Amino acid sequence: MHDDLNALSVFAVISEEASLRAAADRLGVTRSAVSQSLRRLEADLGVSLVRRTTRSMSLTEEGERLRGEIAPAIADMRAALDGVRAHRSAVRGQLRLAVSSIAESVLSGPLLAGFCDACPDVQLDVLVTDEEFDIVAQGFDAGVRLGEVIEQDMIAVPVSGDQRQVAVAAPVYLERAGTPLHPRELAAHRCIGWRPAPRAAPYRWEFAEDERDFTVSVEPEVTTNDMRLMVQLARAGAGISFGMEDTFHEDLERGTLVSVLDAFCPPFPGFFLYYPSRRDMPMRLRAFVDHILRYRRERA
Repeated sequence: MHDDLNALSVFAVISEEASLRAAADRLGVTRSAVSQSLRRLEADLGVSLVRRTTRSMSLTEEGERLRGEIAPAIADMRAALDGVRAHRSAVRGQLRLAVSSIAESVLSGPLLAGFCDACPDVQLDVLVTDEEFDIVAQGFDAGVRLGEVIEQDMIAVPVSGDQRQVAVAAPVYLERAGTPLHPRELAAHRCIGWRPAPRAAPYRWEFAEDERDFTVSVEPEVTTNDMRLMVQLARAGAGISFGMEDTFHEDLERGTLVSVLDAFCPPFPGFFLYYPSRRDMPMRLRAFVDHILRYRRERA
């Protein structure tokens, strides 16, 4: 003998509908399947649960007793299932994001703050990192990176327009050391470099000339993984630095930093929110994607 929980759930529907045909319609199966499930349960229990005639159906004494015993459990299970469905359709829970440290369009604050206002029942957990890893394996809902480094099997939604990398320096440094006119002249300048992790090589500065990309391996006087320190050193006249234009935006507007070598710094596709393709996307992620699209439309 074995306990057939599926047969019990079928019996519960039979007892509620008082009809094999109605039970079959509600369950979306054939009447024969319902009859077989009932016979199997009766055989396991060794009793008849239903009286059947050509015109009517009713529960036996044993059937009435079984219905009374299982009804509370069936109700609890249905409530649990309804709760899961409601939770799935509600915009709540924790949304985990892995965001590149240079994604100013996300990390500047307004986009995330607007989402928090719109979805107060969602808790944001944002890891700022430049490590490349499998966001799914690490339990993240989505990531934000430059489009050129996102795997092709991911869905990508733009969170910024085109971006540029620029070389910048303080006016006081350029007055003292001169302004480079070509990237190859950087070798003669003090440079402030960036590395994503302690054991990683300093980032190679990327330029383009005559529609051809090339990199320059500078010898930084200072190397750091902290963007804010890099900006502060450049602002203080420590040398030429290189990074996303958004990183230096405020200083460029104020004139505390100026860009050099602009002719060699063309735009390229910017940052994207990326996540795995899946049928059952959590509503909190769907809400975040919709928020990004709406946020960008309002600022277009």
